[in-house]
Amino acid sequence: MTFEIGEEHFLLDGAPHRVLSGALHYFRVHPEQWADRIHKAKLMGLNAIETYVAWNAHEPRKGEWDATGWNDLGRFLDLVAAEGMHAIVRPGPYICAEWHNGGLPTWLTAMPGIGLRRSEPAYLAEVETYLRRVYNIVVPRQITHGGPVVLVQIENEYGAYGNDTAYLERLVEITRDAGIAVPLTTIDQPTDHMLSDGSVAGVHLTGSFGSRADERLATLRRHQPTGPLMCAEFWDGWFDWWGAFHHTTSVQDAARELDALLAAGASVNFYMVHGGTNYGLTNGANHKGRYLPIATSYDYDAPLDEAGNPTAKYFAFKEVIAKYAAVPAESPVAAVPAPELSAQLSVVTADAWLPSPSTVAHAAPPSFDALEHLSALVSYEVELPAAAASAPRLLEFEEVRDHAWLSVDGIPIGTLSRTLHETAIVVPPGRRLRVLVEEQGRVNYAERIGEEKGIIGTPLLDGAPLEGWTATPIDVAAAGVAIADAGAADAAPFAEAGLPAGLSGLRGEFHLDAPSDLYLDTSKWGKGYALVNGFLLGRYWRSGPQHTLYVPRSVLRAGMNTIAVIELEVTASSVASFVSAPVLGPLEE
Repeated sequence: MTFEIGEEHFLLDGAPHRVLSGALHYFRVHPEQWADRIHKAKLMGLNAIETYVAWNAHEPRKGEWDATGWNDLGRFLDLVAAEGMHAIVRPGPYICAEWHNGGLPTWLTAMPGIGLRRSEPAYLAEVETYLRRVYNIVVPRQITHGGPVVLVQIENEYGAYGNDTAYLERLVEITRDAGIAVPLTTIDQPTDHMLSDGSVAGVHLTGSFGSRADERLATLRRHQPTGPLMCAEFWDGWFDWWGAFHHTTSVQDAARELDALLAAGASVNFYMVHGGTNYGLTNGANHKGRYLPIATSYDYDAPLDEAGNPTAKYFAFKEVIAKYAAVPAESPVAAVPAPELSAQLSVVTADAWLPSPSTVAHAAPPSFDALEHLSALVSYEVELPAAAASAPRLLEFEEVRDHAWLSVDGIPIGTLSRTLHETAIVVPPGRRLRVLVEEQGRVNYAERIGEEKGIIGTPLLDGAPLEGWTATPIDVAAAGVAIADAGAADAAPFAEAGLPAGLSGLRGEFHLDAPSDLYLDTSKWGKGYALVNGFLLGRYWRSGPQHTLYVPRSVLRAGMNTIAVIELEVTASSVASFVSAPVLGPLEE
């Protein structure tokens, strides 16, 4: 079979073809649920699935490439093919996607002198190694080899970042040399400068937008007089960040824009058809003058919600698509409400799950990057000078990335928030200072990609450098497993331990007759992380907007299940409750 760029249309075996695609990121969906989500996208009327490839998911540490389990891109593409659908692959290397560090590994962005997203030799050498690994998976799955892949994207919205044409040309050379024969695309918002800066000869332009379809398509056509028009990211919803509201878009408005897009003869890729979840510590962050970490849920107000259930938007889009293409008569069955249950929590002693404090001294606090620490917490400690034992002192930081809890001699004295631009605090008399720093998500957009995390620079105490720091990395996932595995000797009921304040480990058990999707209620907890059966669901925070964590049935089992919680502040409840529906937060008024 063949798939080509024609004068006006995509050509499938020489015949005009409209791409009706939906974005579904394999790394945001449990592998056991991939087939379900793909099938439901087909029932909406789609004929293709699009996915980014997250480099840092496949290679979190340099040289440790993994394409199995959650990272089995080949299996994901094979499941797309099994549904009789096509696939679009977007390997970046930069993907944005509200994903940690925009998809770039932290080992890469920490390399001295590295020149990101441009023609810099060290960067291009690593990118070539990465792309060739991806293309080893994609090449045999191209439509020309009997597989599903019909399009491959070069970079991602590059016109919003730079204009290094030589860099884009080199990515094209690597891609073609690796054996990719299907058409290549770029994507940019349809403004003149972004389309000009992000384009490269011989590569088909596509647009990203969610409104004013006629106007945006006209701009795209000015820059590309021939070939099929395509909105390769039709924004049908939006993402959430902590401390805001839950973003939604009008079903009617979105359906009307889709109708205008299809009436113009354009192809489309819904961003997203199913958003999924930022499991673990994978959420990104934005920073346009203020640091805003992305929430755990990536529901995106998409046609298929976070648990894969069809929404009103799903059926509205299917109705529009039916005006332009044949759609299946079948639709997904309505979901059964999740069961409500609870687990009594006990408090696990710190010795059972926290690592021993480091004894290695550093003049200045080392960053997460210098420590090569991939998890979310580092505990910094330092002895205060003798003079600090008699009077309060002003402690100043260059910057704390991203949130810190400070204590003196074990007594909490306050917090510092990057989001609130806080960098100074008064330290009461005492001998030992502890600063627990949480990395809340790596910036995924613009120039701040790759910035260091932790305490930045040398702190000043009354204007003098405060030196002699130790740094103890805390692996959140490993700590959660240790909490879940704690025995009776290491756990105490709340009645005996009291409501814990500060860094605490909690565990509980609950019984299920059969696995089922659950929603963990976090509304009475402070800030932290939750694991079920050793699986890190992600972050919770009382600031919202979301106050539940989605628990996919694939991580549950019939019989006894465990829950572990790492609380950073204070919990007002000794019970872990599971509720029947998600609570993603209030809507914008």
